[in-house]
Amino acid sequence: MSDAAQPTDEHVPTDDDFEPIEVFPESTEMDLRPGADNCYKCSTCDTNCPVAEVDDEFPGPKFQGPEQWRLKRQDDHDIDDSVMKCSNCMRCDHACPSEVPLSQMHNTARGEYVEKQMSKRSLEYWRNRLLSNYRTMAHLGSKVPRLTNFMMGLGVTRVFNEKVLKITSEREFPAFATETFREWWDARGGYATSRERARAAREARGEKTTAETDKRIAYFHGCYSNYNTPEVGKALVRVYEHFGYEVMVPDQRCSGTPMYANGMLGDAERAAKTNVPELAAAIEEGADVIASCTSCSMSLRQEYPELFDIDGVHEVSNNTWEGLEYLRVHEDLKGELEGTTTDLPNLAYHAPCHARNQGLDGQAIEVLSAIDGVEAHDVGDSCSGISGTYGWKAENYDTSMKIGEEMFEHMEAADATHGLTECPTCSMQMEHGTGYDILHPLEILADALLDGGETQSSSGTGPA
Repeated sequence: MSDAAQPTDEHVPTDDDFEPIEVFPESTEMDLRPGADNCYKCSTCDTNCPVAEVDDEFPGPKFQGPEQWRLKRQDDHDIDDSVMKCSNCMRCDHACPSEVPLSQMHNTARGEYVEKQMSKRSLEYWRNRLLSNYRTMAHLGSKVPRLTNFMMGLGVTRVFNEKVLKITSEREFPAFATETFREWWDARGGYATSRERARAAREARGEKTTAETDKRIAYFHGCYSNYNTPEVGKALVRVYEHFGYEVMVPDQRCSGTPMYANGMLGDAERAAKTNVPELAAAIEEGADVIASCTSCSMSLRQEYPELFDIDGVHEVSNNTWEGLEYLRVHEDLKGELEGTTTDLPNLAYHAPCHARNQGLDGQAIEVLSAIDGVEAHDVGDSCSGISGTYGWKAENYDTSMKIGEEMFEHMEAADATHGLTECPTCSMQMEHGTGYDILHPLEILADALLDGGETQSSSGTGPA
């Protein structure tokens, strides 16, 4: 396991100078006063907030974090319900010059609001809980994927969702794959097969294959790559095996990202109590944790140690990487790509907000530029606007699309045939707003490095 330092954004605190803190003085577990008092009201966070930019009624992250804490300190104020309008893009963390932990304040405030002020019998509560626990719905829907896809595509279903659940009918529900990533993984032979392939690749590359020199990763695939886009997970496995890495796929639940955004912190902690021990055990076996979704890597790296006191949480945080980032740091990725080609030369790339918060926003353009003939156009630093479940709520749909307008315009102006991003919900918004097919950088790497060696189809035609 490498001890190389992971790249971090200059505005994102590292483990050495950032301690978990909390927003409410009555809490005995954490204390947010140091973070709140570091805010000197420069309003940089507000000017970088995509929701505040298009919604004049949203008070912005400064109020949702430090100002709200100060109100709580002075008197017994309730949490302002506008906290549920925060999209959890976390751009305020990236923007703050004083490193005030704004997103952590917002997560804690939403949790307090949902626990103490939101009616558990309201449709809003159950709609939000349904959206934030997507994995449960996906697990059931994937059992009969063709039937589920048909039913969710019906006009009557979409009308019901909007009228009753307030889930917008403007979006098409993402299709379930006919074979999940984990089904493909098991049919392929799991870790035993991956180990054989990785060792053969190391031998072909002239690398040692002793137990002391084994290269091993634990793949955190998340919900969407498992149930909806298994081709992303397959691409990651194949690319890492190409570089001689044995791939482990531990048992796992949702990373918790949609739960934070909806104030369902109890659900997020229950998921973390499965994920942390499983991933920590893989780390003990010499693996580093790799995520193909930047929101998942952000959750494991930042939100877990901020919010949860679980044995092993800091080990998981310190050993988690995004998929492209890890190869860029540990392998000669650009050298390996020199002389390679793909059939998709022109790409419009959007860097997810959660990639920017990890200092990863420029890496896809840098790496893919090494492929002959590929032109990856960065479409700017605007937010896509969907922010996970935020843009699926009927009351947020128009705001979501207004936020995304700049990205749509830049994509359509780019000389590109496909979109490119690491975030599954950003890809939904990109496709929804432009009609482009959207790919993950790992799919481009697999195509360039392996020349289509294994079938990447999610049609369920069998293991490759």
